[in-house]
Amino acid sequence: MRSVAYSDNCPRSLIGMSFPQSRPRRLRHSPALRELVAEVRLGVSDLVAPLFVREGITSPQPISSLAGVDQHTIQSLKSEVRELSDLGVKAVILFGVPAKKDAVGSGAFDPNGIVQIALRELNEELGDRMVLMADLCVDEYTSHGHCGVLNSSGDVDNDATVEIYCQAALAQAHAGAHVVAPSGMMDGQVGAIRAALDGAGYQDVAIMAYSAKYASGLYGPFRDAVDVQIAGGGNRKGYQQDWRNAREALREVDADIDQGADIVMVKPAMSYLDIISAVRARVDVPVAAYHVSGEYAMIKAAAANGWIDHDTVAVEQLTAVKRAGADIILTYFARWFAETQH
Repeated sequence: MRSVAYSDNCPRSLIGMSFPQSRPRRLRHSPALRELVAEVRLGVSDLVAPLFVREGITSPQPISSLAGVDQHTIQSLKSEVRELSDLGVKAVILFGVPAKKDAVGSGAFDPNGIVQIALRELNEELGDRMVLMADLCVDEYTSHGHCGVLNSSGDVDNDATVEIYCQAALAQAHAGAHVVAPSGMMDGQVGAIRAALDGAGYQDVAIMAYSAKYASGLYGPFRDAVDVQIAGGGNRKGYQQDWRNAREALREVDADIDQGADIVMVKPAMSYLDIISAVRARVDVPVAAYHVSGEYAMIKAAAANGWIDHDTVAVEQLTAVKRAGADIILTYFARWFAETQH
């Protein structure tokens, strides 16, 4: 076959001329074309649904600051998780609300604590159809609302708290958790939990570490959901991260991976997209991000007032979190998004 010279197919008058640069708008002309060239696609399997289960109630209780989210009974929780599974959601994370709270958060590690009961029943019913994650902290269970045991000065005692976390990890693993998720930001928590799990024969239970959890103002609706008030009007700035710091977050992530974390998390999500991106570029383990209660509630409230389009903004924000580098997104929009895909 004869080779064809450039000039054979191009008018001589055009040879050597300069041409306008390409116009990106050409690839935005139609929905089908935009979908064809999309760089990021958000899927149901990217999402984890946070769920609340409360001891001592007989019917689901709506959470006023988290529109569409309930505190569940064991039975309504089981129904919710079955429906989520049928919609294609692959994972849930459980938060417990005990009937009684105490100084050490004993409900977090009681074999008959509300989350442990829920894990056993969900595991028995669903097995490996659903990844069962359990938040591993004690703030929902302590009378003072902090994420750990307090010393005589009223400060969180890091090492005593880590011992409690190990007990909670074993209780959750024994109840059927596939993933435990330490969220208290104690130094050395991941290494201690990994050692406790391995020593008890739970080598297959994964750890999703809240590695870069910031002392954010976006957690208010969550605290409503778990009935937490920090004693004396206090805060958690002494152990959660300062929102002004980024390099510190990377040190925390490195430490957690060195200690055995299987997944690392950034929380919150939208205000910390730069952190998500930096972590994704730095590590080779899955990166999770928590689109937190305040981020969810702001969309719901603004949409209810007619200021924004709910569906557009919800998908835009979740896609932004994935575009920044998150492999896994914890979000209260999980069920809504899954329903939109059916």
